[in-house]
Amino acid sequence: MKVIEHLQKANNPFVSFEIIPPKRGGDSKKLLAALDDLVKFNPPFIDITSHAAEVVYEETASGDFQMKVKRKRPGTLGICALIQHKYNVDAVPHVICQGFTKEETEDFLIELHYLGIDNVLAIRGDDSGFSKPIKFGRSINNYAIDLVKQIKDMNDGKYLEDTLLNADKMNFGIGIGGYPEKHFEAPNMQIDVNHTKAKIDAGAEYIVTQMFYDNKKYFDYVKICKDSGIDVPIIPGLKIITSKAQLKSLPPSFYVDIPTDLANEIMEAKPEHSAEIGIEWTLKQAEELLNKNVPSIHFYVMQNTKPIKQLMKKLKL
Repeated sequence: MKVIEHLQKANNPFVSFEIIPPKRGGDSKKLLAALDDLVKFNPPFIDITSHAAEVVYEETASGDFQMKVKRKRPGTLGICALIQHKYNVDAVPHVICQGFTKEETEDFLIELHYLGIDNVLAIRGDDSGFSKPIKFGRSINNYAIDLVKQIKDMNDGKYLEDTLLNADKMNFGIGIGGYPEKHFEAPNMQIDVNHTKAKIDAGAEYIVTQMFYDNKKYFDYVKICKDSGIDVPIIPGLKIITSKAQLKSLPPSFYVDIPTDLANEIMEAKPEHSAEIGIEWTLKQAEELLNKNVPSIHFYVMQNTKPIKQLMKKLKL
């Protein structure tokens, strides 16, 4: 079932989750344990991130830095199949522009279709520092709207190659990302929302927001979206802060602000109490959002399920 159908048919708000595949060459046991934990909360769908190759700089014995290209983190397709057919939960793989050609994207979408997966989240993806050479005869999607258009074309039976013109039409439900604190490249919020509106007009059916820690920013974002003609569901995305280190890592990585009260409380507490503080803060956010009749709440879990299990025990749905 498509995400938009889950939202339309739900009698009460629900929660969904987002996880990340294991590192290249890693073990899937931790991920399987995480899924075992998450499905107990009856999420109608679970998102799975995708990752392209990236550039890292490693220090050599002489003190110089050497550039290395790390190959992409695999597993998205296999995890989607597992979620869909073992756990009977709809899988929502992230489809990204960064690091993939249109031809690779088409192949990925066809494989998802074979697996009976009906949902995708179309995003541009973070700049990994690595620009893969594009072979002759290949092309790329530069922005998320280009990706949305390609997926919509496949839903309409339009493929990149003439040999596939008589192939089955796809039937993907398309989600996109939204930014309550503005996409970092946009000059202002209105222009950012205009870009989002263009993606909706191109075929996207719902929005999942970037994480935020001040609900007012979400409510303000929803208002400007509505005022700009966006009438699709806007699902708030939340992430529990679990350590002092995340006060430094989250803002530059995801371009979010940490409220002063939350930051001060974590900085002044003992390190072992950080997760407890983060859980209580996110719980209050979730309760206020539910009281304001949000359609659902999306939790960025990745692979650490302990905090979300503690939160879900307290969150009354």
